Amino acid sequence: MSAARNAAGPTEAGAGRRSGLARLGRAVGWLASAGLVAGLAGCAGPSLAPGRDAAAPADASAGDRTRAAAPEAVWPEKTYHRTIEVGGRRIFYREAGRRDRPVLLLLHGFPSSSHEYRELIPLLSGRYRVVAPDYLGSGYSDRPSPSEVTYTFDLLAEHITGFTEALGLARYVIYMHDFGGPVGFRVALAHPERLRGLVVQNANAYVEGLPETLRAGIRHAHEDRSPESAAAVAQLVSAEGVKQEQYLRHVPVAHRERVSPDAWPHDLAFLATSEDRAIQVQLLQDYQTNVDRYPSWQAFLRTRKPPTLIVWGRNDADFISAGAKAYLRDLPDAELHLLDAGHFAVEEQPVEIAQHITRFMERLPR
Repeated sequence: MSAARNAAGPTEAGAGRRSGLARLGRAVGWLASAGLVAGLAGCAGPSLAPGRDAAAPADASAGDRTRAAAPEAVWPEKTYHRTIEVGGRRIFYREAGRRDRPVLLLLHGFPSSSHEYRELIPLLSGRYRVVAPDYLGSGYSDRPSPSEVTYTFDLLAEHITGFTEALGLARYVIYMHDFGGPVGFRVALAHPERLRGLVVQNANAYVEGLPETLRAGIRHAHEDRSPESAAAVAQLVSAEGVKQEQYLRHVPVAHRERVSPDAWPHDLAFLATSEDRAIQVQLLQDYQTNVDRYPSWQAFLRTRKPPTLIVWGRNDADFISAGAKAYLRDLPDAELHLLDAGHFAVEEQPVEIAQHITRFMERLPR
């Protein structure tokens, strides 16, 4: 399998200006032209079949395999909004689909929650049991004070692993977006026997997916916990940071109407207090631990070879498409689709992603 032939160039929205995080970088001298984690949006685009070489012309048979007819539509199931106790904490989750069907575990990105999947869940729930939790400290889940609990990706994964056990999820496909990658890999490594497959959407496991300036910013945030550094990181969860840097920064003006204006107000409702924002700052400060674990995650992929679908927004300037292509070194049979999209692809074109997922799920061994 190879990567799609060409990633898109700079979008209108990103051209001619630096990000808000770059402005922070000038103030504190350590962040450059990319945000620590940026949210974008997009639609389905070029794809390649397993085993394709990026330099080789696509042939008809490859195109037929990757651009097969859309799956037949089915009526969605009702989405339920539930809570369950995990380790003495209340974890909120959205769930739809019959409980005897294959399970899809949707793990959300920064700075969002399961609300991110509000359009994707109905598209999949007629065929699968779809479960989307809010992490501890995010969305409607409990948010113990960051002065009493230190928020790390180990902590989030511990609660999500406990969540799957509390629900009795014995086998599942994990959909990993952004923060969902570090959480999902930890969950998968804790119980590899439960993993049926992976859906990777702009979730890094390779340094190639991180521009050098972003890598430097991540390391600095981890090593420098001074009030000044923390204040700079906190700009990412300000009202301007969430709306412009996470959702709109790389969405062309012509595509802005695809992005629901409900997305960032929902996130900001859970970032209203200084403690709420401090939770996310602690996680951003912990992000270097994920980069440090990339080699172990790659070894897991090489050894276990889980069936994998990669749907990656190629316009993402922070989690760049080289990170999607890098998966193919360890998973040469993975299916890759580079979408004409950004970081939050499900905000614009959830239908195309659902179609890719459905075709992928139907091919998985029972």
